[in-house]
Amino acid sequence: MTLQSLWSSQMKAGESQFPLFLVTTLLPLLALPTADLQGTALQRYGLPLATDLLIFQSVRAMPPWQARFGLLKLNQIYRWLGLLAALNVWIPFLLGHNLPSGIRAIFVTIRAAFFLLTAIRIIQVLTTSTKVTGRTLCLAAAGYIHLGLTCGQLATVLQVVDSDSFRLGAMARGEELVTRLSYFAFITIGTQGYGDVVPASPIGECFVVLMSIASTLYVSLLIGLLLSRYIHYRTKLILKDVSEEASR
Repeated sequence: MTLQSLWSSQMKAGESQFPLFLVTTLLPLLALPTADLQGTALQRYGLPLATDLLIFQSVRAMPPWQARFGLLKLNQIYRWLGLLAALNVWIPFLLGHNLPSGIRAIFVTIRAAFFLLTAIRIIQVLTTSTKVTGRTLCLAAAGYIHLGLTCGQLATVLQVVDSDSFRLGAMARGEELVTRLSYFAFITIGTQGYGDVVPASPIGECFVVLMSIASTLYVSLLIGLLLSRYIHYRTKLILKDVSEEASR
């Protein structure tokens, strides 16, 4: 079996998982507003459980990476990051606010790296897709949400390392930092920019610029890919119909 045919078979096997992948991508967004390290069991464990479901479905739905990073396969690194992210997301919600800021920053960075690799993999899968279907659109939407999740995690790392990176405005009682900055990330990549959370340092400002550029490029690339695949697929169908009519 050639590499191309292997990739094609892996793509077809993963396509059936794309709608469920989109659903699990939405779960952390639904759990974020209720997350509270000092709250009830549902508030403490809802977000870690939703994140673990997303990580599991990400590994299941995405075709394996074939590239290598030194002696290790990139797919091994991706799976190890997923395992570490799935485990460490529970620690803050079990220990509360007693976790040292340095360790917390490392944990959030691991999750951000996993989400970023997933977003990159989604783009790679979309570039090799031969037609636009409902499942393809589910994957594209999941990629956009992954971009927001990644930016929210990275913004949290910046704020944990340097508490002057962002002015957070009036936070609700019990609202967690990752919830606030994930909200900020999504309204930024969505170009609303309400102004209640703003960068307050040069590093924060640089991060917001990079986040805006990445979101614009992703949407532009996504529209271009989907349109080109749709036009190509429809052209093939039209040519096939014309050929069949001519042969009669």
